[in-house]
Amino acid sequence: MRTVSHTTPLRRAPVQRRSAERLTRILDACADLLDEVGYDALSTRAVAQRADVPIGSVYRFFGNKRQMADALAQRNLERYAERVTERLTEAGDGGWRGALDAVLDEYLAMKRTAPGFSLIDFGNQIPVGDRHAVPNHRVAERLTELLSGHLGRRPDDDLRRVFLVAVETADTLVQLAFRVAPDGDEKIIEEARELLRAYLGRVLD
Repeated sequence: MRTVSHTTPLRRAPVQRRSAERLTRILDACADLLDEVGYDALSTRAVAQRADVPIGSVYRFFGNKRQMADALAQRNLERYAERVTERLTEAGDGGWRGALDAVLDEYLAMKRTAPGFSLIDFGNQIPVGDRHAVPNHRVAERLTELLSGHLGRRPDDDLRRVFLVAVETADTLVQLAFRVAPDGDEKIIEEARELLRAYLGRVLD
């Protein structure tokens, strides 16, 4: 069973398996309720009821719903990194174009299917509607770690800057695609893919 990374700031990190499983249930319940009621109506009490845990168990890990949403965003990033890594391993050496497809396709898959992801993603919209840049820096840094070896490139400042520009660009265009259509406008997504290929081709070819 996957649990949230212990790098996520928690009031208390789970030590025993039972505690880790309880934390996973809390975050799963948070994700489901975000889809059902939205961020504004989300409450720690409702999460506790959905997770079938005492309210004290929620407060053992989180002081408020913002911290809980932050932890869910961090778990999303960990799971996204796992999915991209698995995809790259299965694909073998597909070059940077194959890596780009893996990165974009797995993000779109989570956007469409992962509970709570459409509102929280990697933390860019916490609280919902208040977009900020810091999470994209985390995503770009994680992708630099994941892809530098796969691409045979040194993870220097130049590569980090390239991936940050690509992540910011993809984020903006994917958000546009999902504003135009509930499941993401395919034509806009393909335009985004072509734009990213042109930019990365100039740098990585």
